[in-house]
Amino acid sequence: MKKACLVLLILLLTGCSGESEQLDRGMQLRSRLLKAPECRFDVCITADYGDKLYSFSMCCQGNAQGDVSFTVAEPETIAGITGRISDTGGQLTFDDAALQFDPMADGQITPVMAPWIFLKTLRGGYLTSAGQEGELLRLSIDDSYADDALHLDIWLNQEDVPVQGQILYDGRRILSLTVTNWVIG
Repeated sequence: MKKACLVLLILLLTGCSGESEQLDRGMQLRSRLLKAPECRFDVCITADYGDKLYSFSMCCQGNAQGDVSFTVAEPETIAGITGRISDTGGQLTFDDAALQFDPMADGQITPVMAPWIFLKTLRGGYLTSAGQEGELLRLSIDDSYADDALHLDIWLNQEDVPVQGQILYDGRRILSLTVTNWVIG
C-alpha cells in the first residue's frame, strides 16, 4: 500500500513539473516581450460571426507600451489601410477603402483589434494553463479577471514563437489568427 501511494505521489509530482515547465516557457516569452523595444509579426485573421466568415491579413508592429501599428496586406481591396491601436483607442488611415466590421463579444472588440488583443494578452493576461499538443505548446490566457474576459489559446512552436491563436468569448471562437514572421527586438 505504501509503495502504491509513493508511486502515485511521484506520478502526480511529475505531471505538475511538466506543466510548471510549460508555464515557465509562457512566462519567459512574456518577459522577453516586456523587455523588448518592439515586436513585429504578420497575421492572417479570420473573424467568425456565426453566419459569415471574414479573412484578412496584416503586417503588425508592437512597441514597448503594447501599442500596435498595422498595415492591411490582403485582400487587395483593402490593402494599404494603416492603423494604430492602444489602451486609449485606435486610429485608421485610408484613401478610398474603409474597414467595416461589426463589433464582437458584446461590443468589446472588432476583428481589426485582434493583433492588439493578442499582444496585450501575451504581455499581461492571466495565464491559466499550458500543455503540449504534439510539437506545439498551448497557452491558455484570459485577457483580464473580469467576468466577461476574452479567452485566448495561443500555440508556440519549439522555439517558443507564437504561430497560432484563437480568441474566444463566452466559450465560442470568434477570431482565429495565424502568425508568421515573429521577431522580438
